[in-house]
Amino acid sequence: MEEKLSHFDEKGSAQMVDVTDKAVTKRRAIAQAIVKMNPKTLKLIMDKGISKGDVFGVATVAGVMGAKQTPTLIPMCHPLNITSVNIEFKIDVNLSTIQIDAIVGVTGQTGVEMEALTAVSVAALTIYDMCKSVDKEIVITDIMLIEKSGGKSGLFKRN
Repeated sequence: MEEKLSHFDEKGSAQMVDVTDKAVTKRRAIAQAIVKMNPKTLKLIMDKGISKGDVFGVATVAGVMGAKQTPTLIPMCHPLNITSVNIEFKIDVNLSTIQIDAIVGVTGQTGVEMEALTAVSVAALTIYDMCKSVDKEIVITDIMLIEKSGGKSGLFKRN
């Protein structure tokens, strides 16, 4: 059986999903992105040697702002009263990567998956922007939802 997509009306036109009758529940989403770079660039970041400033500090603020701005960027997203955004960075020196995780929470009628995905995307773009003068070969990859909880569909965890 084919599932009906809720973002389209009966004529196939895009619409914002009506969440009026959905239950208010505690919802959380975790998203991830990977930023791969030259080992020298990663060392500069770790040593706070990037001329534009503290890469992790600025990328954290950018990720939080990205989560909060999601409904202005993604056309059918509902504006939400986000209750928490946490941005975490995990460095892998051997792979010369930074893993960005965003954990976003809300108590509401719709989930925060898009807010978490936007947060990691904006944080990753900020790392690129701050480091592009020393490394134009930075690659942003593996942007994905890792986990979501709350709401009617319950728990999702990526394997």
